[in-house]
Amino acid sequence: MKIAFDAKRFFHNTSGLGNYSRDLVRILSQYEPDNEYLLLNKNKSERGKDILGRPNVKFVETSKGNFSRQLKMGKDAQKLGADIYHGLSGELPLKWDQKPIKKIVTIHDLIFVRYPQYYSFFDRKIHFWKFKKAAEMADKIIAISEQTKRDIIEFLKVPESKIEVIYQGCHKAFKEQQSSEQIQAAKDKFNLPERFILNVGTIEDRKNLLNVVKAIRDTEIPLVVVGKKTKYYQKIESFLKKNKMEKQVHFLEGVSMDELAVIYKLANIFVYPSFFEGFGIPVIEALFSKTVVVTSNTSCLPEAGGKDSVYIDPKNDLDIKAKIKFLWENESERKRREEKGFEFVQKFNDEPIAKALMNLYQKII
Repeated sequence: MKIAFDAKRFFHNTSGLGNYSRDLVRILSQYEPDNEYLLLNKNKSERGKDILGRPNVKFVETSKGNFSRQLKMGKDAQKLGADIYHGLSGELPLKWDQKPIKKIVTIHDLIFVRYPQYYSFFDRKIHFWKFKKAAEMADKIIAISEQTKRDIIEFLKVPESKIEVIYQGCHKAFKEQQSSEQIQAAKDKFNLPERFILNVGTIEDRKNLLNVVKAIRDTEIPLVVVGKKTKYYQKIESFLKKNKMEKQVHFLEGVSMDELAVIYKLANIFVYPSFFEGFGIPVIEALFSKTVVVTSNTSCLPEAGGKDSVYIDPKNDLDIKAKIKFLWENESERKRREEKGFEFVQKFNDEPIAKALMNLYQKII
């Protein structure tokens, strides 16, 4: 089987959609090696070059020109004799020729419909139009969680029979045991506290970091934050200054994937009070790292966290504070939940995901 992917995110996105694209191609090429995997894009980058080095993965430079991704990439896949075209980020090309090809699109979330305040009017209209068009054109839609499936049915008016839920995994670094040298190097480089709680993700309104900061006010619990700063960071900064908490919260930058895996393992608690997610990969990363998770009781987060994570109301900083303090002070309870969480997260391992994807590909062929 020959499968063509829209590889724009594979080569150009550092997190989120980029990680999803790279992981999907990586696990398919490893566990389903008999197929040919074509990465279509105008250009490539250093990202994912280890995956591109595999004999069954090939970069194909697509037609140039404005809107070539929308108007030419599909036809390029057909000329290459691809059996399936898989759009990895909610989009499919608009133009195709007569040659038969099956079309699959992955839709990660419809947050722009649920939380319009986080997006400009123009972005909302464009996103909605593109997702709706892709959903109509696709032979099958992959939703990355049951929550996203419900949203696709509700907002895009797609029949349930057209949607398949296939979870995503996470980078292999979180499943590996880093050496004691790597652990010490990360501790030294980032000057990590002896004990700390961790938050990972873009520092933006929806991820709700301010309520974590409020929750640890009047405690001596250090917080380590790894994530790209947006305008919302100014709110955090101003709260920290006002409450003289600058030394209690550590913002890290320039963290590699291997270093991040070490930081997850060193953390005592992972706190992720997001208001809404399509899936919540950081929760999976923490569970694979055997770190107990405190996360929101909303959207898909209970799907990702399982029954042994601790759930909070993301709007209530006192609830967040109580749950963090309870775990911080109870080592045996942390350990129990870490072990149970690690058992639960095995369902997000590479092999079952590769199998589910291949079953879907074979079914539509």
